[in-house]
Amino acid sequence: MPGTIYALANQKGGVGKTTTAVNLAACLAEAGEQALLVDLDPQANATSGLGEKANGSSSYDLLDGASVAEVARPTRFANLQLVPAKPELAGAAVELGRHADGERYLQASLAGARDRYRFVFLDCPPSFGPLTVNALAAADRVLVPVQAEYYALEGLSQLLGSIELVKKRLNPRLGIAGILLTMVDGRTRLAAEVEAEVRRHFGELVFTTTVPRSVRLAEAPSHGLPAIAYDRRSSGAEAYWKVAMELVERS
Repeated sequence: MPGTIYALANQKGGVGKTTTAVNLAACLAEAGEQALLVDLDPQANATSGLGEKANGSSSYDLLDGASVAEVARPTRFANLQLVPAKPELAGAAVELGRHADGERYLQASLAGARDRYRFVFLDCPPSFGPLTVNALAAADRVLVPVQAEYYALEGLSQLLGSIELVKKRLNPRLGIAGILLTMVDGRTRLAAEVEAEVRRHFGELVFTTTVPRSVRLAEAPSHGLPAIAYDRRSSGAEAYWKVAMELVERS
């Protein structure tokens, strides 16, 4: 059974996109699935979040025609491999915009990934630029983390419209894996209202599980660890386990 490529996308920063990519990949790998995390953000937060550094090949090479087999590297976590990012990736975004077919470079490089991995996660930059478009053109599904805040719906509607354009122009098979509510503060009325509104608008697209605000979840990247390796009993780690299992059911 071929694997699935998921692009984690949201044009807004600070919504838990990289945290979601790192933790879902780690949870599924620990569950015995072959997982790959591809860091497509020049800030390289997904790379450092696994305690890795971009020495040698990187996702920049994927955009230059290298295959996943050539650039993916093992991490210290069993079943989990990584294609790290480098700051030079910012220059690649400019270069891609100059080519007529620059939106499809990643599509060719990732073609063999489905045969090697059950789950592939593409951590996109917080913008709808050439790198994110490349990821959407290469992906099977989009996973959209959304912070439980007042402007969530407005940004979400814009993003889904942009995804639909990519689907029409570049990738007819692209679908929505789900919308994941993150940084949910269960003590506030606002979070409950935002969650209710998102569920009312998008129904079954919204994951049943929500990810709470969690100090341990916020601390984990500074130690180069996913939440399940940093503190598996924390509310954030438990939430991502549930999200990972829900993703398996949806796939």
